Amino acid sequence: MIENRLQALRALLEEKKLDAVIVTKYVNLHYFSGFRGDDTTLVISRDKAMLITDSRYTEQAAQQAPLFELVQQKEGLLSKTAECVKAIGAKQVGFEGNALIYDDFSRLSELLTGIRFDTALKLDSLRQIKDQEELGHIRKACEIADIAFNDMLTYVRPGMTETQAAAHLENCMRENGSEGPSFTTIMASGVRGCLPHGIATDKVIKEGEFLTMDFGAISAGYDSDITRTICIGHADERQRRIYQAVLESQLLGLTKIRPGVSGKSVHMAVRDNLAKYDLAQYFGHGLGHSLGLEIHEEPRLSPASTCEALQPNMLVTDEPGVYISGWGGLRIEDTVLVTETGCEPLTKSSKELIEIL
Repeated sequence: MIENRLQALRALLEEKKLDAVIVTKYVNLHYFSGFRGDDTTLVISRDKAMLITDSRYTEQAAQQAPLFELVQQKEGLLSKTAECVKAIGAKQVGFEGNALIYDDFSRLSELLTGIRFDTALKLDSLRQIKDQEELGHIRKACEIADIAFNDMLTYVRPGMTETQAAAHLENCMRENGSEGPSFTTIMASGVRGCLPHGIATDKVIKEGEFLTMDFGAISAGYDSDITRTICIGHADERQRRIYQAVLESQLLGLTKIRPGVSGKSVHMAVRDNLAKYDLAQYFGHGLGHSLGLEIHEEPRLSPASTCEALQPNMLVTDEPGVYISGWGGLRIEDTVLVTETGCEPLTKSSKELIEIL
């Protein structure tokens, strides 16, 4: 798999007429080499691949990145990186414009005397279509999150705090193989449900409230993302009505996600469905995003999406929500794989309204 990723990167170098690129973003270090340490750079040319790190990581790098020439630095990562660029005779070198901080760019520019170092690349775009190894890790991360959600149905009760609930959920994911939460767990109950990113607080969860849980697991560095909203106790008529409208919209999204359609069109179809129930004005974010080594990646399902055509083996989330100030809100989200003919939700947990009685 690493060979294919390097081949795609080298094709980009040829397209941009570059001799090499310096890779500095952590997730791209992992993606292109297999190495999972920090304080490292990669120098990749059309015929060489070098990994520069220090003595803390040399043994790990040798095991995880066998296709790379390992270079140990002792007196400075940037100076050794520049030395490697010069050693391969590169004259035009690219960098990651969205990852290399200004101070490091300035220092490398000074060190790379006589080398053109002014082409910013967006290497993240090369990660949009997942290979089978990546999909295996993401499936596992989704399985772990599903286990944690089902466990929460037996644990959460009125009287506990959001923080207690989040701690139990995260611990369950850990016990079932997650490397950690894929982002700060969202646990929003009652009126706090109107906060799309309402992270857990010491608020007490009360009977009759919606509880929105947005969380994910990590397997081998790859993320999952799931949101489920349940009712603590019996749901009232308004809660049921709005929940069913959001669920209908979420299921509609699954019928629209398929190869060849634009990210914007999927979002708008779901938003238009919410509008039938006079709820579209309470849905303020995009329908979804991709994920993998990062929790938010391209392509997006949103009004501003630049994705003109989804492709097989892309991943997106399908997560419509309604957020009403002073009342609360809810969201339902799956991690979804684009297939050859449609899509497959990798998230398997029930989406029917669940009441904790």
